[in-house]
Amino acid sequence: MPEQSDRLTHLDDAGRAHIVDVTEKAVTAREATASTCVRMQAETLAAITDGAVPKGDVMAVARIAGIQAAKKCAELIPLCHPLPLSSVTIDLTPDAALPGVYIEVTCKVTGQTGVEMEALTAASVAALTLYDMCKAIDRGMTIEKTQLVHKAGGASGEWQREHHD
Repeated sequence: MPEQSDRLTHLDDAGRAHIVDVTEKAVTAREATASTCVRMQAETLAAITDGAVPKGDVMAVARIAGIQAAKKCAELIPLCHPLPLSSVTIDLTPDAALPGVYIEVTCKVTGQTGVEMEALTAASVAALTLYDMCKAIDRGMTIEKTQLVHKAGGASGEWQREHHD
């Protein structure tokens, strides 16, 4: 039998999937930040920043989609707990050097389990929405470097990625 720290917590002793019982875990403030980027043609980025994308305000719609995704994470990822999020912040930053849009999401909750999956889901859906709204003008866009950047709270404390873009 593996050590507790080596066990996959979403599997019971018989190897069946289950949602982790967090009943005995302390309620603490928890926070997670995730990032991703959408690389595109310079002309596509210009259309976004100039408000010239036919489908509308790409950044506003991507931000709303990301917030909705964070709120629905437990419906999308089978073994995630539904969480009463207290904050979802989504920053979309045009970056001519990519060229593309850098997306960073921070989610907060006071609860018994972390918000890493909510932050990662929000960043991913914001990027997918940006792609959807611009695909008619640039099908070659790529979504890159989706990653957890930082987490704080809970028994494992704080974690920070050393290098991220």
